[in-house]
Amino acid sequence: MKGLFRASMAWLHTTLGLITGWVLFAIALSGSLSVYRQQITRWMHPELASPPVDPAQACSRAIDWLGQHAGTAAAWYVACPTPQAPFATGIWPNAQGAYSQRVLDPQTGSPDGLRDTLGGEFFYRFHFELQLPYPWGRLIAALAALALVVALVTGIIIHRRIFADFFTFRPNKGQRSWLDAHNLLGVAVLPFHLMISLTGAVTLASLLLPWSTQAVYHHDERESYTELNPALYARPASGQPGHLVPILPLIQMADRHFRGAGIAQIYVFNPSDRASLVTFISGNSQTVSTSARIMTFDGVTGQLLNAHTETRPVIRLYTFLYGLHVARFAPALTRGLYFVSGLALAVVIGSGMHLWAIKRLRQRPHIGHVIVSRLNVGILAGTPLAFATYFLANRLLPPALAGRSGYEVRSVFVMWALALVFALARRPGRAWPELLGGNMLACLAIALLSMPWASAATLGAGSIALGLAGAFGYATLRTAHRA
Repeated sequence: MKGLFRASMAWLHTTLGLITGWVLFAIALSGSLSVYRQQITRWMHPELASPPVDPAQACSRAIDWLGQHAGTAAAWYVACPTPQAPFATGIWPNAQGAYSQRVLDPQTGSPDGLRDTLGGEFFYRFHFELQLPYPWGRLIAALAALALVVALVTGIIIHRRIFADFFTFRPNKGQRSWLDAHNLLGVAVLPFHLMISLTGAVTLASLLLPWSTQAVYHHDERESYTELNPALYARPASGQPGHLVPILPLIQMADRHFRGAGIAQIYVFNPSDRASLVTFISGNSQTVSTSARIMTFDGVTGQLLNAHTETRPVIRLYTFLYGLHVARFAPALTRGLYFVSGLALAVVIGSGMHLWAIKRLRQRPHIGHVIVSRLNVGILAGTPLAFATYFLANRLLPPALAGRSGYEVRSVFVMWALALVFALARRPGRAWPELLGGNMLACLAIALLSMPWASAATLGAGSIALGLAGAFGYATLRTAHRA
């Protein structure tokens, strides 16, 4: 029975990896990059100066600009400056229901002169939406996260020598070396792998288990959201015009109330209506949990309507798990560990997919094995190349190009498609070093675009790109030697 159980777990481990491996690889890689999403956004706006920023003044100027240029929008959402992102970000819906998002200069409150780009927000949203419409992208990501939890648990079960694997790596042994790397990185960062996959599944649990919400709220998502976030309510517009009270005094009052936590976001509902509301959400960078204190004011009179601090144990547990996943609390060292551990997870997933392919190609290969082997090259070497293209497009596209943020995103998928076609057309022994060499050159280009400007954001990105270029260069030489 023991042998049968382990064999069943091995089959489940392999099957889940095969079905979800490519999606999980892209999710892990984009998740690693999203650890630095604010820094990426800063890198992608080289026009921004770096003087000291007063968050209250920056948010006040941003809301003034929105009042002049998006006054008819149903709501404004302003992300306030932080040490990692010393600028405000404004989001607002247009008449068609689509959302616009722009970085706003903290000195002027305006996006004028700043290139239109999603910055690091692209990697953050791709990580759990896969650039697919709601809810399909999130549902796929939720199922993949759950599959990863099961794959990790079954991987622990089937490895008898799990602790010995931590100290075992035999280079230049072909398939044996790939298996050693898979086991070594899987064991070395196992606590992170388990935490990130479990918390990822929990954050999307309402998509995996929607029936309780449907039973209680009868498909009324708005009611369930209001009960989960009682201070984040939006009353309907009255239909009568109204003018917002001066916003700076409200910002200063909320900042004093939050006692050093700062203001993370400002929501303004019905901004041009007499029933307008202004909601302030406190920062949470000092705690793991994303639970926040919330204050809501009448937008016309400035009267405080509600002040809420979350105390419900279940909600606090959920926000703690979510906080662990997104790591907004993390100082620089912890963020670096998240980034490196995320890359290790991507390597574990990629090496598992590659092992499956080379093992079957050495046994009794058929056309399906050949196609999977070549697609592996396109996904595992093409995905980082596509993501690197996003950074290069940010610098190469004209800054004043209309709709340039959309072109930046399209460049990712164009390069991804080209890499897949290239990998299908080439023998894997040749495609591996060629695509990995492309990654090396792309990372070197990013580093060169970063180094001439001596800001912390560009130098940090350049250093990471240079390190990745070295890793890809080493991988290129190794695979070219075996070609």
